[in-house]
Amino acid sequence: MRIAIFTNNYLPNPFGVAGSIESFRKEFEKAGHTVYVFAPEAKGYADENPNVFRYGAIDLKFRNIRFPIAIPYSRRIDKVLENLEIDIIHSQHPNLLGWQARRWAKKKNVPLVFTWHTLYDQYAHFAPLIPNSWAAKWAIGNAVKYANKCHQIIVPTESVKKIIRDWGVQNERIETIPTGVEDGFFGNPDRENMRKQLGVADDEIALLLVSRLTAEKNVGFLMRSVIKILKQNEKTKFIVAGDGDKLPELKKMVADAGLESRVVFIGIVTGDAKKNIYASGDIFVYASISETQGMILTEAMLAGLPIVAVNATGAKDIVINRATGILVDENEDDFSRAVLKVAGDEDVRKRFSENARKIAMENYVSSVCAGKMIALYEQTITDKK
Repeated sequence: MRIAIFTNNYLPNPFGVAGSIESFRKEFEKAGHTVYVFAPEAKGYADENPNVFRYGAIDLKFRNIRFPIAIPYSRRIDKVLENLEIDIIHSQHPNLLGWQARRWAKKKNVPLVFTWHTLYDQYAHFAPLIPNSWAAKWAIGNAVKYANKCHQIIVPTESVKKIIRDWGVQNERIETIPTGVEDGFFGNPDRENMRKQLGVADDEIALLLVSRLTAEKNVGFLMRSVIKILKQNEKTKFIVAGDGDKLPELKKMVADAGLESRVVFIGIVTGDAKKNIYASGDIFVYASISETQGMILTEAMLAGLPIVAVNATGAKDIVINRATGILVDENEDDFSRAVLKVAGDEDVRKRFSENARKIAMENYVSSVCAGKMIALYEQTITDKK
């Protein structure tokens, strides 16, 4: 099968959409399919993959996050597309390169698949100079119109399906397929050396967060909750992996609490360092209320980490309460108590860990998820004929 993916968000961006695309692309190619990726150019980044084609882009930076904004017109890429044989087009966004995805699906007379990645009401604050309510209303309305014109919609979790239905999506073809974690990626991690590097003693419990440090990830709530935990349990430390515009605020909160020696900010981690960071933790803590993918949570599960998370979209689809972790309401005291309970009970941590890894292997590894996607592509192509 020849698959064309159009995305406004791709490498070297380390965030969810780019990670999702790469997870599926690698598995598709392992299975013998051909994948073409159409994305905005990223200043200073060179692709090793010859099947990646870059549209011109305006390189913007907002709230300490880099946003290459695609210019959705290119004669050069039009010529490339004219000469490509394509069986299906998969759009990751409803605008910019999403427009090109829809245009070329019509020209090639092939199905258009759309993954609804984002809860737009939670990301409206990224639109500068526009009231959040206006930005959210426009973004949701635009995505709904786009989704209703596609041949197939993909959502990463079941709860997103209900949300987009409530927003006005009438297209009956909606399927849930999560993004998988690379098979074997978490094999043979170096927990001992990583904990030494981070200053975590053998008898200490390491709480771990891997996340973009921005408002929609609810990191202020999480830090306030963790500070309460650190004050109540002297044998806990907090490892924070990620970057974002809330980082200075989080560091100030830690400094004001006098806990700088017990919170370690390590920035964005990739490659082998990432699996070692997960291995260094004992409990994964997460408070985001804006998740659609939940990839971070499935990574934590595959690494065998018990999870304490706010009971919100994404988390409630992935974390099985009292089996792989604990889900709590968005209340700092409730969150802190849940973490302290897990931290204080080694048997609970072991049970949650074993369950998490088993469920992740059965449902969230990339080969399983990619297999589901290919089957859906094949059915969509058949149904369109």
